[in-house]
Amino acid sequence: MARTIKCVVWDLDHTIWSGVLLEDERVTLRSGIADILEALDRRGILLSIASKNEYTHAMDMLRSFRLDDYFLYPQIHWNTKSSSIQTIAREMNIGIDAIAFIDDQPFERDEVASVLPDVLCIDVRHLDSLLHMDAMKPRFITDDARNRRQMMKADQHRKTAEASFEGPQEQFLASLEMKMVIHPAGEADLQRAEELTVRTNQLNSTGTTFTYDELADLARSPSHVLLVAQLTDRYGTYGKIGLALIEKKERERIWTIRLLLMSCRVMSRGVGSVMLQHIIRRAQQAGMKLSAEFIPTDRNRMMYMTYKFAGFTEAGKTGGKVLLVYAGDEVPPPPAYVEVEALEVSS
Repeated sequence: MARTIKCVVWDLDHTIWSGVLLEDERVTLRSGIADILEALDRRGILLSIASKNEYTHAMDMLRSFRLDDYFLYPQIHWNTKSSSIQTIAREMNIGIDAIAFIDDQPFERDEVASVLPDVLCIDVRHLDSLLHMDAMKPRFITDDARNRRQMMKADQHRKTAEASFEGPQEQFLASLEMKMVIHPAGEADLQRAEELTVRTNQLNSTGTTFTYDELADLARSPSHVLLVAQLTDRYGTYGKIGLALIEKKERERIWTIRLLLMSCRVMSRGVGSVMLQHIIRRAQQAGMKLSAEFIPTDRNRMMYMTYKFAGFTEAGKTGGKVLLVYAGDEVPPPPAYVEVEALEVSS
């Protein structure tokens, strides 16, 4: 699978600006950098900082250049750049292999590469080619991509609220007033659906990617159902965060989940099983048996456990593919802390 960069982490001195801030406050913004940051942001690529500097001073300088709002979870201190990148990845809940790091110093790039070999390290001298790299060029720029930074900022507010909340976890989740809408994918959903298959690794049942054209064909197919899930709460929208592909074999009276995925951004929100429960419920209402395909990767064991906790058991293996069958009885209702609105899926 081609590398997809989800976040670019920047050094500051001699990278975002020319000069060393602690030595000379008259640093100047690197030529063209504002346009590059704006272009990456518009593509849905998140931005952060790993800089050895004094935090307040550096942020004041970024504000003076009107760039501070671009950067999420900036790590400005005297720790190693590799530890800063690990913190950013953890806060954003993305894989290390989805991060690029730009720095002018070979020592800093080498330090990161030695500790985190999956990070794409880039010499600032190659900045002119950054926007032309395949890893920085999503095929589509969806509404979710354009709003990704703002959605991530909303998530920062959620984390702050959660950290200060006194009470059980479920009580906090109820305070979010979450609502999930599940519906068949329409034309307007297909670009984001392709993006989800490319970007989602941890909560992806097969690791399979689909192109826009393949998804369009499946959405039109009478023997398939392509479902999309959207999530909102009182802080705003999470966007389209779930996708499921179901193959219907009416004569055999069985539905098979060929793909199930949820965005990593909702992992901590207790809604990972809601879409699966919806599918189980619809299969039972239609009088269908339900099975699912699972292909283990180095990242998706959590999705396997989602199936197991939902009542699926292993029925066999073919090559690297695991066949799961639903062996449960009564499907539990959605968690009380999330409202679910679902359009009916015809059999």
